[in-house]
Formats: sequence, C-alpha cells, structure tokens
Amino acid sequence: MAARRPAAPGRARRPVERARWGRPLPAHPPGRGGGGRGPCGHVPVRQLSHVREETDMLSALFRKQATPTEPATLQVGSTADVEAWAADQRDTLHGLVAEHGALMVRGLGLRTVADVAAVLRQVATGPATEREAFAARENYAEGVYSSSAWPAAQTMCMHHELSYAAQFPGLLLFACLRPPTEGGATAVADSTAVLEALPAGLVERFEREGWLLTRTYNDEIGATLTQAFGTEDRSGIEAYCRANAVEWAWQPDGSLRTRQHRGAVMNHPVTGRRCWFNQIAFLNEWTMAPEVREFLIEEYGPDDLPFNTRFGNGDPVPPDVVEQINKVYEAHTLRRPWQTGDLMLVDNIRTAHSREAYVGPRDVVVAMADPVRRTGPAPRTGRTAA
Repeated sequence: MAARRPAAPGRARRPVERARWGRPLPAHPPGRGGGGRGPCGHVPVRQLSHVREETDMLSALFRKQATPTEPATLQVGSTADVEAWAADQRDTLHGLVAEHGALMVRGLGLRTVADVAAVLRQVATGPATEREAFAARENYAEGVYSSSAWPAAQTMCMHHELSYAAQFPGLLLFACLRPPTEGGATAVADSTAVLEALPAGLVERFEREGWLLTRTYNDEIGATLTQAFGTEDRSGIEAYCRANAVEWAWQPDGSLRTRQHRGAVMNHPVTGRRCWFNQIAFLNEWTMAPEVREFLIEEYGPDDLPFNTRFGNGDPVPPDVVEQINKVYEAHTLRRPWQTGDLMLVDNIRTAHSREAYVGPRDVVVAMADPVRRTGPAPRTGRTAA
C-alpha cells in the first residue's frame, strides 16, 4: 500500500478525527438531528403520514399528488415468506417502478440480510457487482452490501449509483433493518425532471462535452484499491481500467490516479426518457463541507483530491454551477422517513438518490441488480492519467 506522504515543510499535520468510513477527516460539528442545511442544500426531514391502505388491486393504490413530497408508497401486510411474496408481486413491482421511478414498500417486515437477498433473487434479473466504489462498504452476499461508510452528520448528496462507471446497476433495492433516531432518509429525485429544470445552456454543454471524473486512490481516505477494484494487483487493476475506459497513472508514492470521461445525459434503455445521469455535483470539490475541502487541499493539493469533477474539455466546474445543480435536485426531492422493515426499489437511471444526515444507529442494506453497460462511442482508453 502507499506510504503516507509527509506533511509540507514547516507545517505540522492538523489533528483529525477518524470518521465512520475508516479514513481521517477534520472534526465536524454534530448534525442537528438531520435537520441542518449542509453543502447539498439538505432540508429537514418532515414527518408525513398519508400512506394509502392496502387494497386487493395493488396497482390501484397510487394517485399522483399535485405537488408530491414523498415517493410512491405501497402499503402491504407483513408476510413470513418474503421471497414468495416478491415472486408473486414481481410484475406489479416492476410496473410501479417503471411508472414512478422509485417505490417504497411499507409493512413487508424485512428483518435480515437474508430477507433482502431473497427479495433480490425474485425481483431482479441478476445481481450487480460494485466496482470503483468511492467509499468503503461491506459485501454481505452477491449484490448485497451495507450502506457506504459516510459520516452521519454529513449528507450524501443526490447521485446515481456508479454513474461514472462503464457498467452500473439498473435497479437498486434499499432495505431498512434499523432506522435512525432522526433523519437518515434515502431521498429520491426524478432525473428527467431535473434535466428539464436545469438551464438549457448548461445541459447543452455537458451533453456536448460530457464530464470528467478524476480520482486519487491511497490508503488514507476513500475506498482502498481492493475495495474499488477487488484486487491490489497492478496488472489486474490496469486490465480493468483498459476494459472500462479509465485512464490511469501510478504515482511515485504508490498511489493511483485515474481519469474517465463519461456522458452526462442518458436515454433510458427501456423508456427512451432523457435522464440527467451523472455525479457531476456529488463528486465535485465544491459539494464538500468547506472545512473538509480545505483540509483535503492542504493535505493532498488541488490535483490529488480523492475525487473531483470537471467539464468534458477539462475546465473546472465553478461553485455556482455545482450549487445550481444541487438546488435543482433539492427542488425535486421526495423523502419519507425510514421504518423498520421498509423496502425501496429505485430505477437507478431515472431516479437519483441521497442519504440525509442522521442521529443514532442506522442499518440500511443496499442491493444492486440488473447491470447496464454504457453504449455509444467509447471515450479514449489505455492512456495514462495526467
């Protein structure tokens, strides 16, 4: 593994607090019960209660609100055999996800990782393996993971899972085994609505140029090489990068720097909807809490941040653009507080998701399924990252 680089001459390293994700970060003030407004424009979780009662016809449960504030929710009765229930309701669930982009199932009573894996087997075509993770997580079973290790007091902004990768999950399942005391909702936002609300000139530029993601992997912060690529072997990592249009360069200190060029707008492979599908704002330096950004720039320099995004031609994305994207996400955010046993199904292309700040223990399991591979002209590959 890479050795920890020395502090700059004449400067002592500032004290840091080891965060939940196993990497050092500056001390961060506690969240206000998930209600503080952070760099992503986080807004307080509101307790909303209008969930329709179960009827004989599941598809009849839904009525669009004039101004929706919650994801579509299906109220069901608890069952001792969740796998059989999922098999029986597979087509209905897929239809509702296709209609709404995301669906919360309440009352199912999921209790264990095994329950989540059982539902995954029935509703998905097949599991998806995570590669290029940006934060550590545990792998419980094929396609089933813990939530990303991320400080509880910091909001994880809207994003589409692995939208920077050449292959990504088309379907996500979130299951709440233990809700936090406050906050911690997995909020969602419709990517077509976001695309239509963004300034046309900004969308046109990103659609024309795409976007760049630069990453630096080291043993101090973010995902390790093994967590990201499944191996520490350089030849194996290079083979993955070659096959997935990722430029790479090994640094003198042993760290790895990568760069990849991706499209910002995608046509949904089933519906043809144009979707704002990327992590331009989430992985940009200006979305970080100011004290975290300052610490990382002092520690690693502006070109060696764990991750950052740019316009496709290499120009920096200015802070006002990042703020504008996050504000549009906020305006289209739907949220419902987790309850024990809840299940949420998310179309990963049509719907972005976030994780809001929280207080207390939180155990939300994530399942990734139905892998999709990018099509169209491939970005440059096999070249080293500057």
